[in-house]
Amino acid sequence: MKNLFNLLMVPVLLLCSFQKNSALGYWWDKTAGAEIRKEGKIVYLFFQTDKEASGEERIVLQEKKITEGKLKFSPSFDRSEVESGDLIVILSDSGGKEVSKQLVKNPLHPEMEVYEKEGVSRKKISLDNAEFSVRYAYSEHIQMVKIEKVTDSGTQIVFTQKL
Repeated sequence: MKNLFNLLMVPVLLLCSFQKNSALGYWWDKTAGAEIRKEGKIVYLFFQTDKEASGEERIVLQEKKITEGKLKFSPSFDRSEVESGDLIVILSDSGGKEVSKQLVKNPLHPEMEVYEKEGVSRKKISLDNAEFSVRYAYSEHIQMVKIEKVTDSGTQIVFTQKL
């Protein structure tokens, strides 16, 4: 009886493991945000930032690309990692409600690894212009992008544009 039970369990387990539309998968598709995962598109936003003669930073959206694919993970926003000069990219719907936030480390002052006689160290360098990009899972709800710059006294809006 034990051998018969083992003999029947192996095919049943194999059959269940190869099914794409299991009950768990059906439940997962019904959760919030499933419409984003089903579509299988990624949006890339390419920006350029320049430091003007007055010292102010200017940000321009260069290009928006939509490609097929799925993000393995969506970037999370951690307020504890924010430093002065970093950029916070906020994606929102047409009503202004925030859908997603992403942190971009200061593109005009990147941290580079330097190899010297003493060994490898990290140093911040200063640039007059730089490019950076943001990616997110496609959603028809995302209609606007806003970029805030973190300063010592808080944040200031440096870029806003409808997508």
